[in-house]
Amino acid sequence: MTIALISHPDCLLHDPGESHPERPGRVLAIQKALEKYPFKVPVQFYEAPLASEAQLLLAHEEGYVKWIQSIAPKAGLIGIDQDTLMNAHTYPAALRAAGAVCDAVDLLMSDKAQVAFCNIRPPGHHAEKEKAMGFCFFNNLAIGVRHALENYGLNRIAIVDFDAHHGNGTQSIFQNDKRVLFCSSFEHPFYPGYEGEMDNDHIISLPLKAGTAGPEYREKVAEVWLPKIRAFEPELIFISAGFDSHAKDPLANLALQAEDYVWLSQRLAEIAKQYCQGKIISVLEGGYNARVLAECVPVHVEAMCG
Repeated sequence: MTIALISHPDCLLHDPGESHPERPGRVLAIQKALEKYPFKVPVQFYEAPLASEAQLLLAHEEGYVKWIQSIAPKAGLIGIDQDTLMNAHTYPAALRAAGAVCDAVDLLMSDKAQVAFCNIRPPGHHAEKEKAMGFCFFNNLAIGVRHALENYGLNRIAIVDFDAHHGNGTQSIFQNDKRVLFCSSFEHPFYPGYEGEMDNDHIISLPLKAGTAGPEYREKVAEVWLPKIRAFEPELIFISAGFDSHAKDPLANLALQAEDYVWLSQRLAEIAKQYCQGKIISVLEGGYNARVLAECVPVHVEAMCG
């Protein structure tokens, strides 16, 4: 059992401004916590490579990728929308973020690691095939999933997204791809919205009312998700790890605690050990309280090892 922890200094250089909640300090707080945490299994730190254009095109339209390349500023800030801002370092950071997830796939599929956590930003799960939104430019996790499907001959990948905001981009990319089981929990009604009629046999949503805490969350996960994931028999599991579902996060209104992330991660580890040699890749999405991130991410990573 080896844990791969993947990040890059470029992820600290993407800076949408001091008043923006998606700040470089998120990744820095996590990195410091991971370096200090007494993991019980071997840990290896890796620097994320740059994603290739071919990798980006696994989940995005070519015109969109070229548009993002073309608008990347050489100085100052530009806004794609009021929440999604680019500086001179955003584009390289976005390439590192997507590259990290592809690298995690390669490490796990070559048996160099069993579990991986990608400590990256900008996040990705709101990015659609042709649209940046919600702090996201490229859908890092979706790119990694497609990389695994297309390059390693996999046919069944499960994604669990526990961010407080619905992973609309990930759902839209895999809406009609039955090779992917997408399980997403999120506060509702809340940004970016949710259309229940879009759910199907491989899109399994858990909309949660504001204030939902651990006991109710665990009950719903155990009832709705876990049987579906087991029945799917995944060959690889991905997690969109959004810690803004924590009770102390400033941007959402759910009430999960560190022990709830541990519980969910352990349940996924049990399924992974049964069906996919314990292989799990977790990718940072939301989470805007640095102390919460430093507390929750290391125990989440360790729990993925079972």
